[in-house]
Amino acid sequence: MDYTRFPRRHYLQGPTPIEAMPALSKKLGGNVNLYVKRDDLLPGAGGGNKTRKLEFSIADALANGADTIVTCGAVQSNHCRLTAAWSAKEGLECHLVLEERVKNSFKPAASGNNFLFELLGVKSIRVVDGGSNMMAEMENSAARLASEGKKPYIVPGGASNAIGATGYVACAEETMHQLNDLRVHMDSIVVPSGSAGTHAGMVTGLKGVNADIPVIGINVARVKSDQEALVHGLVVETADRLGVRGGIQKADIVCFDGYVGPGYSLPTDAMVEAVKLFAGTEAILLDPVYSGKSAAGLIDLVRTGFFPKGSNVLFLHTGGSPALYAYLDTFRE
Repeated sequence: MDYTRFPRRHYLQGPTPIEAMPALSKKLGGNVNLYVKRDDLLPGAGGGNKTRKLEFSIADALANGADTIVTCGAVQSNHCRLTAAWSAKEGLECHLVLEERVKNSFKPAASGNNFLFELLGVKSIRVVDGGSNMMAEMENSAARLASEGKKPYIVPGGASNAIGATGYVACAEETMHQLNDLRVHMDSIVVPSGSAGTHAGMVTGLKGVNADIPVIGINVARVKSDQEALVHGLVVETADRLGVRGGIQKADIVCFDGYVGPGYSLPTDAMVEAVKLFAGTEAILLDPVYSGKSAAGLIDLVRTGFFPKGSNVLFLHTGGSPALYAYLDTFRE
């Protein structure tokens, strides 16, 4: 596909590795061959998937003459961390609106990403109640900054619009080049599904390169029907932006919502087990909110026989391990 018609920064330093996970596969019974796409190793302060999206989002901001970025996320948002990181690199101010999705969860002196917001020079943090209209809140911040003479640009939560999702269309194409070089056929790809940009981009990109590989989303917040509708809507927008033809049906979007637990960012026993298994078998660090819960879903699907015996399954590791350090009590209990 042709990405040259869109503004794009060059934050990547080549493809992220695809690695076999033989020890984890054996630990789970040896019936499924697990692989991981290491987007946790992407450049940026702590790494993670949002770097791919921000290549396009921040490039669009610069093309529009912005000197200030406004974005939003949860109180330990990996997206906010990476937006702050690349804003600092580009000499842009960064202002955050944080949604306190779990009451009293914002702690100014917290570790993890909360500390990194400070270290990366975020200019302002405004905390709003869970369930707030986040686009309206960002627009309020942008209006205030504009009144002060700034030129703000709003990056939506997770950079999950058609601009940001383009980063994962490119990732899907990159992944297929690697699999062809490795001569490994994947029967399924498992991804975290939250703000939907990663999931939608992968689905769109695989369609664009005629790769008939099912993408399975593991929800981190919403119920199945709501998440599938959100992903499909963004797939349609992204495919239209890139000129991907042929149509992607709602039935092509598959999400599992059984691993969310009591709510977004709230720990589950399965998440804790998944984080410990990945660390203890493959020396790979997950995060407690996205990759940890999606890995818990992957592990359960393997154990319950969802994947046929002998399947090759690729887990897309979206990063986020700095958030682990805000959850020490969860793992030390």
